[in-house]
Amino acid sequence: MTSDTKTYVRIRKSEKKENTQTIFVGEDKKSVRLQIKRDPQHGLINNQTTAWEFTVDKVFENDSQKTVFNEVSSNMIPMAVKGISGTLLCYGQTGAGKTFTMSGVSQRYPDRGIIPRSLAQLFEEIDKMPTYAVLVRLSYIEIYNEQIIDLFSPATNAVGSKQVSQLVISDAEDEVTVKGLACPLVNNLEDALCVLFEGELNRTVAAHALNRISSRAHTIFTIYLDVRSIADTSGCVKSSRLNYVDLAGSERVRKTQSTGQILKEANYINRSLTFLEQTVLALSDPCREHIPYRQSKLTHYLKNSIGGRYQTILIANVWDEDRFIEETVNAFAQIF
Repeated sequence: MTSDTKTYVRIRKSEKKENTQTIFVGEDKKSVRLQIKRDPQHGLINNQTTAWEFTVDKVFENDSQKTVFNEVSSNMIPMAVKGISGTLLCYGQTGAGKTFTMSGVSQRYPDRGIIPRSLAQLFEEIDKMPTYAVLVRLSYIEIYNEQIIDLFSPATNAVGSKQVSQLVISDAEDEVTVKGLACPLVNNLEDALCVLFEGELNRTVAAHALNRISSRAHTIFTIYLDVRSIADTSGCVKSSRLNYVDLAGSERVRKTQSTGQILKEANYINRSLTFLEQTVLALSDPCREHIPYRQSKLTHYLKNSIGGRYQTILIANVWDEDRFIEETVNAFAQIF
């Protein structure tokens, strides 16, 4: 992982009364120890790994949505206004709190997530910039079974029909764009939230053994900014984009008891997460000349806003129960 990348962990505590704790957090809130009981079935000579240790930028346990936002992503908007793009990714197993962290609960104002808080912060920043003209556009896509779906498209609302766009790269500046993608212009926070909630209603979800409502696709909410000084007659514009990525749940297929279409979806999800891991590892290697962005739609879309000089933030959402230790270890292994 590059030094410019920030890594965080948010722990969902077990609701069980019996002690099933597997995650132990250091006093500095920057170190994590994963611990499981040794399996007696392995006998006296036992080489089974039962402990793992990791260091991160911050661990959140019982922290509020406001605290998580302030410490994790409150710097992204000010940097974007200056022309620096970035990406924030939430990943982990289904039910660990990825969507809660990213989007929150619309019915409870204190529980709103990173995306609505970022939009509020953005328009607060714009109000402080009377000598600048700021253009704000939004997009919201799903990557479902390696197809890109526009969540703002009217066709998405049709029963059994979703608008699929083709990912293309323009020749001009090697900029990744999605052909035909709806990018509505918003002038204030109220407009932005209305557009966001419209997209939320169109997400693809399904039930399996680990979660009654599980997202079956990666979703990416993007804020596009064009900032121009009113006094600057040269027409110079600083452009940037911020991606807020809610990755589909990463769990072992056998635990979800999935079959048919949901099993197919799980295979696509796990494959794309593997490609994302490979891309992140390649970005962290200074000797690596080729970055395999085109292995999947997910990494291809993020090409111009992840790694290098871009702001990159990873939040691992994990569930502190012994039955999920395999998924928890896997979540940590993907970024360390």
